[in-house]
Amino acid sequence: MSISESQIHSWAQDYASKTPREILDLALDHYPNSAISFSGAEDVVLIHMAAQLKKPFRVFTLDTGRLHIETYEFLEKVRIHFNIEIEVTFPEAQAISEFTQKKGLFSFYQEGHNECCGIRKVAPLRKKLATLDAWITGQRKDQSPNTRQEVPVVQKDAGFSTAEHPLVKFNPLANWSSTQVWQYIRAYDIPYNAAHEKGFISIGCQPCTRPVLPNQHEREGRWWWEEATKKECGLHTATNQE
Repeated sequence: MSISESQIHSWAQDYASKTPREILDLALDHYPNSAISFSGAEDVVLIHMAAQLKKPFRVFTLDTGRLHIETYEFLEKVRIHFNIEIEVTFPEAQAISEFTQKKGLFSFYQEGHNECCGIRKVAPLRKKLATLDAWITGQRKDQSPNTRQEVPVVQKDAGFSTAEHPLVKFNPLANWSSTQVWQYIRAYDIPYNAAHEKGFISIGCQPCTRPVLPNQHEREGRWWWEEATKKECGLHTATNQE
């Protein structure tokens, strides 16, 4: 399905102050070949909203092979709770094998996380998104002090679109805070990752995530050995290489 960039820009303006449910409704109405990207608390809120809209929707997740056990348990809780299929996307086995044989399992502590994330996250996501016309994310503007302040509620995906396959990205929770997300989870008694009870806020791969201290920003628990300006894995900042 192809919709002009001017229409996407118009939606971004018209829906900038709309509720997440209204933005999600827009996505599901216009993009039947779309899917919710699921990994954390924000995403399960979107799944709950989609279920309430009573329209067909799909959910996919990335299994990097390095997730917390609580995250795997969380995925299963959500699958059962909402009675849905979760499309699990894995990295290429050969790429992982070559990378770990050459650099071991923890090279990111010395060399930075980009190469590992590129293999375990970005490449599998690119492959998945090539089969979709749009994807729906739980990004919030306040998640990162340096990289997400300007997240629109809908956009053409600059990282994963190609000339032959333009991709639209919906961010229904862009204007929500973490407080609003957790108020919603508690109000509707939605499953959440048990790692949150251990001080984890932003949860990624196990070797690259740690609990945060009181008053620390949630992203400070991600790749804590790197500068704050680098705390992205490439899923939302990827540069199109095709």
